[in-house]
Amino acid sequence: MTTEALSLQDRAAPDGVCYGCGTQHPSGLHLKSHWDEDGVHLVCRHSPDAGFIGWPGLVYGGLLAMLVDCHSNWAAMAYHYRAEGREPGSLPRIDCVTGQLSLTYLKPTPMGVELVLKARVEGEVGRKSRVICEVWAGDVLTVMADSLFVRVDTERLKQQAHNQG
Repeated sequence: MTTEALSLQDRAAPDGVCYGCGTQHPSGLHLKSHWDEDGVHLVCRHSPDAGFIGWPGLVYGGLLAMLVDCHSNWAAMAYHYRAEGREPGSLPRIDCVTGQLSLTYLKPTPMGVELVLKARVEGEVGRKSRVICEVWAGDVLTVMADSLFVRVDTERLKQQAHNQG
């Protein structure tokens, strides 16, 4: 398998444990994000299993939020690597976290249909980057998200979180 065929998750965070996108999570979704041929969007495909049903026949909205969160975060990180002229997986590692997650549920998202997420950074790639993400069920746009992702030092962030009083 070529490096380009590997997902960004496999290349940049092969030790990842996030439930949504971590390659090492034992029961996670193992989302995979790749650059689209347009060179602008990061694309991820996912087919929700029956455990993620909301209303009968519809995908649970919380799952859609998680998909958008993970995939949009990878879009932010991919844009950072590209802005620095580096390959994902090169050191030092680039990590981002969610600063704000904002979704608009436009139409019901049906179960049994492969979902395609398309994300891009809108504007400047900086410490804080705005990411626009769309969720498509076939040819129907069901979710639009406009979120903010913040570049961080994850070790420092972990220490801060565990030292809170």
